[in-house]
Amino acid sequence: MADKYIIRVTAGPSYNLDDHVEVPVNQPHPVNITHDHMDIDLNVRIRDYRGLPRNSPSHSPYFDLEPHNYNQDQYSVALRFTPKRPSQSKQEQGDNINEEDGEKDEDERDVEGISAEDLQFGNDFDHPIRDRLPPGFGTAMNIVKWWIDPGLEGDAYADMPYLYGPVLSSFNCVHAGAGEHDEEKGGLWFEEGGDETGMERRREWGAPEDGKARMKWALRAENKARWVWEYGRTYGVDFYNPYVDFNEFALRLPGFHLPIIKYWDGQGLRQPKRSHQLRYVLRNRSTGQVYLVVLFTLYLKEDVNEDGSLKPAALQATERASGGKGEKGKPMKNDDMEVFVKDSDREKAGDTNDDDVD
Repeated sequence: MADKYIIRVTAGPSYNLDDHVEVPVNQPHPVNITHDHMDIDLNVRIRDYRGLPRNSPSHSPYFDLEPHNYNQDQYSVALRFTPKRPSQSKQEQGDNINEEDGEKDEDERDVEGISAEDLQFGNDFDHPIRDRLPPGFGTAMNIVKWWIDPGLEGDAYADMPYLYGPVLSSFNCVHAGAGEHDEEKGGLWFEEGGDETGMERRREWGAPEDGKARMKWALRAENKARWVWEYGRTYGVDFYNPYVDFNEFALRLPGFHLPIIKYWDGQGLRQPKRSHQLRYVLRNRSTGQVYLVVLFTLYLKEDVNEDGSLKPAALQATERASGGKGEKGKPMKNDDMEVFVKDSDREKAGDTNDDDVD
């Protein structure tokens, strides 16, 4: 069944696909997503990639380096992000209201950033999947929570299923600083730790310097409460593992194998479906604010043109699979939002303005 499909990765600041751009998988040049709440650089890398856009590199040097070579990691979602302070006008308005009351309410006081308890990363769906979950799903989830990420929380049986974990305990690597951008390493590259200021913060909050120790440390509520993703500071994080094979569309857990192509996005594939999606979301638990959506979509090969563009049937299927938030719908209004691909992909589009190149 997997040979009937081809994968495409897009990303944007919302669920609306009109806000998305195609991600150049395995290219070192990151996609930049800028909006009112956060600035984000994104690299997506997939081992032995055979998807869109056409002629994408099948390999990234990222996978030749440790620990990814030893782990045989299958993919990576690497982010460099800078949280933005809420607009001054909103702050002033809130301050004025509180001054009339004589004091500020606890939850309206100025905050320094996003609490580690609130910044989450994970998967969600627009539609119920409870009637289509595969046999062994409960076993797979137990393995994931026990072996991979004990901090995951979710409800696969809800009307809008979700599975989120705190960024601080879910990401394999957290760098409190900008990290590197190195083409010889595949683009964005982060080591556990941080720059000088970032390391001071980590020591202040008691965060271990080792990645696995930090992930375990961040499972405790009192430790997450200490860490703040500060406004105006830049962080690098990398999410990777050897468990999801995006070429064979299979989940390979310790002692457990599941061909997810049969159940991708909760839809059984007795007959080939034109579009299937797996969605990763960076969000704020308390406010519900979405910062980033990375969408892995499967298309029937017959619905993709030779140049890699999508035929009308594929676009319509994508819109339906996205709960109506498709590429034919109206984009969300946000005058301050920018989404673009850096360097080589912009040159392909005829934009060679060097002022925007890092």
